Amino acid sequence: MSARRGSDGGSAGNGAVADGGAGGIPAASVDAFAARLTGRLVRPGEPDYESARRLWNGVIDRRPALVARCRGDDDVAAAVDFARDNGLSPAVRGGGHGVAGHALCDDGLVIDLSEMTGVEVDAGARTVRAEGGCTLGDVDRATQAHGLATPLGVVSATGIAGLTLSGGMGWLRRRYGLSCDNLVSARVVTADGNRLTAGAGEHEDLFWAIRGGGGNFGVVTSFEYRLHPVGPEVFLCFVFYPADRARQVLRSCERYLSEAPEEVAPLGVLGRVPAAEEFPEEAHGEPFVGVAALFPGDPAEGERVLRPLREAAEPIRDLSGPTTYLEAQSFLDGDYPDGWRYYWKSVNTPGLGDELIDRLAGRAAEAPSPYSTLDVWYQGGAMARVGERETAFANRGAPYLLGIEANWQEEADTARNVSWVRDTFADLRSFSSGGVYLNFPGFLEEGEQLLREGYGGNVRRLAEVKAAYDPGNLFRHNANIAPLAPPPS
Repeated sequence: MSARRGSDGGSAGNGAVADGGAGGIPAASVDAFAARLTGRLVRPGEPDYESARRLWNGVIDRRPALVARCRGDDDVAAAVDFARDNGLSPAVRGGGHGVAGHALCDDGLVIDLSEMTGVEVDAGARTVRAEGGCTLGDVDRATQAHGLATPLGVVSATGIAGLTLSGGMGWLRRRYGLSCDNLVSARVVTADGNRLTAGAGEHEDLFWAIRGGGGNFGVVTSFEYRLHPVGPEVFLCFVFYPADRARQVLRSCERYLSEAPEEVAPLGVLGRVPAAEEFPEEAHGEPFVGVAALFPGDPAEGERVLRPLREAAEPIRDLSGPTTYLEAQSFLDGDYPDGWRYYWKSVNTPGLGDELIDRLAGRAAEAPSPYSTLDVWYQGGAMARVGERETAFANRGAPYLLGIEANWQEEADTARNVSWVRDTFADLRSFSSGGVYLNFPGFLEEGEQLLREGYGGNVRRLAEVKAAYDPGNLFRHNANIAPLAPPPS
């Protein structure tokens, strides 16, 4: 979680595919594919190719052979068939907000769902179905019209697809669980081009796998979620304290949660005070420790319940107050501008001792970018009551997740920021009980260790489901699971 309020950016380039083909595919085949789509096929050299290959994370600079801007399940199935039949490796773009940049590939086909943003709310059944290109904001706006919400993330521009498929942690995680815990069903286009519904009683193995197993098993074109009464008025706590009070503040949060209702899921943040008018000028650039939390019920009750988090020490600035749930969900949007550069990692830890807190404060103060933070996600509650094998999402029992966020503007600063994250990660690993959050890996992460850390004891079962639905590993632009090889005959 960043601490700034504020940009633009992105990469540019040019190029073309010889005689209109892609990766050696005859131009006539590409044209025939384009004619099948109700959406548009974007090719290198066309006016909107550069915008089509631009993601939120400005570090990601890849050049796909083709971008299929899909408008429905038929388009997605056509794109999957074309990629498979022509040896192109597809990447799937939902909101395009994933820090690792899996939504874009070099030389392959991007299956772009960003125009698929339909949302249907059934207020009576307390469910919502949202297409795979939706952002959190798209879903929240539709559900809040009925005073309902499903647990999503904390930045409204985030896509629901990547968020949900790898877990989905937000303000409601302790009260109602993760995004994937609230998934009722999903529509999936698999590697063979089939359109399936996965849910209770329908392709239950696939339904299990997509709740934490990422985009390994197909293109999820829509998500049906369970809804809960939330808002529209809530109370948001966001208070900044001097970093020399880090022990006092973070341990106070720890004690608070032993008695606090599960409606509250705090985030601790360590960074440097932004040079913004909300903060005293003498504090600009100084290290801080902050606490953010949302009370999703009556704001007056929320003010009372969250008061201890606002009184942990003498604050630099207290930005807390009643607001709407929609405003709370977009409160941090300005901290993550499109086109800035991002590299993140995470570590689960079983406790918050003084030595660890001191290490967090020291590392945060050393960050080369003033916009970088170290975040403490206080977990437990509903998300921890789901069994470790009930969904593919692993590491539910860890009471704390430490997020390491490097957020910076200039390309010339990339090496220093990546080094800071990696060094901090290596340092904090000594406090870890194992496990990482697969929505927080940077763009350089891959390999067996990531799989073991992210999927835990669910790796083998995930590999079995992968073999059933994607035996050729067509969908490999993700935290990739190799299909389980068949036993020797």
